Amino acid sequence: MVAAGALLGLLVGIGLVIIVYRSPRARRIQLADRVDPYLRDTPRPSRLLADRPRSTARPGFAAVEALLRPLLGDIAGRLDRFLGGRAALQRRLTQAGGRTSLEEFRVQQVIAAVCGALLGAFLLALRALLGIGPPALVSVALVVAGAAGGVVARDYWLTRAIAEREDRMLLEFPTIAELLALAVTAGESAIGALERVGRLTHGELGRELRLALADARAGATLVQALEGIAARTALAPLTRFVDGMAVAIERGTPLADILRAQAMDVREAGKRQLLEAGGRKEIAMMIPVVFLVLPTTVIFAFYPALVSFTVIAQ
Repeated sequence: MVAAGALLGLLVGIGLVIIVYRSPRARRIQLADRVDPYLRDTPRPSRLLADRPRSTARPGFAAVEALLRPLLGDIAGRLDRFLGGRAALQRRLTQAGGRTSLEEFRVQQVIAAVCGALLGAFLLALRALLGIGPPALVSVALVVAGAAGGVVARDYWLTRAIAEREDRMLLEFPTIAELLALAVTAGESAIGALERVGRLTHGELGRELRLALADARAGATLVQALEGIAARTALAPLTRFVDGMAVAIERGTPLADILRAQAMDVREAGKRQLLEAGGRKEIAMMIPVVFLVLPTTVIFAFYPALVSFTVIAQ
């Protein structure tokens, strides 16, 4: 009972500290807040009248989401300042498709860290209430390790998402390159071929083509728009594809032949990857054969003889 009361008092104390720390009187005024009224031409409208983005949470959790959003945003900002590497992270998010902003990713890391720390907190609560579980020092270490593991796990998930997206783009690349070559051979210009193929395809590479066309319509040259595809990905075949199209557009070389050759190279590279993966799987398949099937076969072969020798010896 004493441990339960101490834990309850600790939770109440932490809650009071958070309330006092986040109160308007204790909140530190930023330099931007002081200078902003003098730089605006019109007074700032009330935030109560501003259009808020529609929440995707269920009606029962909308209030909880509204209460937790400022706290999560603050913690995510502190985590971002602690980890750093905003430019590299922004590039990785772009490589993953650009559907998640940097702030949203940091908030997701904070949520993953909280979920990871709950295991250690649960064990610490069991230790305090029931007297079972690991020692208190180990439970505290599990809380810290769980929080760090949650941050690392979200980062690993991002790496997996990038790899899966690049694999899908490599699978789509030969077909899209041949469609572009066919459109160019039929008399379409480079932009016309990109527009036609962009309308017909719905994968990740088709989405990149549509983004490049949007950049070209916004004022960039076609070569600069295509170079944006290479900047948003880390695939060597796509970089060669962009370079080949840029050279063909600038110098007037046959574009269809270049696209067909690149599609053939990507298909050959895919075949080599399949052969390499098959070789690795073959070695992995030997493990159950050597350590499971072979000992079982030896036991079935020699066990009757061993029993016979035992009976004769008796």
